[in-house]
Amino acid sequence: MKATFGAGCFWHVEDLLSKTKGIKSTQVGYIGGNLPDPTYEEVCTDRTGHAEAVEVEYDPNEISYEELLDVFWNNHNPTTLNRQGPDVGIQYRSAIFYHDEKQKEVAEKSKTQLDSSKKYDNPIVTEITPAPTFYKAEEYHQKYFKKNGF
Repeated sequence: MKATFGAGCFWHVEDLLSKTKGIKSTQVGYIGGNLPDPTYEEVCTDRTGHAEAVEVEYDPNEISYEELLDVFWNNHNPTTLNRQGPDVGIQYRSAIFYHDEKQKEVAEKSKTQLDSSKKYDNPIVTEITPAPTFYKAEEYHQKYFKKNGF
């Protein structure tokens, strides 16, 4: 099965998810914007509307979508609009791109529960939207941490 998440710079998110039990493969790329087949340089202008994201293939017999959401929520700040740490811009937004109605339902329920738990002082701003076309990022971005010894 497929899941797609935006949670800041895709290098960190991809590295984290690639080490998660049940993940079969990962790829980083761009999603949710208005420019077909964007480049990294274009996405960095903050004018394409795309988010840096990670698309994963996972085995639901080893990890559930709910468990993937737990990894997502617990490894970034979902209350900062268009920013994660020092990275600022729409491409760094917190986003869940769902692939079917079940994922939408589970993601919305998860967000509501987390928001009402008052874990965060500020409301969660994570967008939950249908997954449009995912554009794979340039090869040098794929498995960036692994390739560069981090």
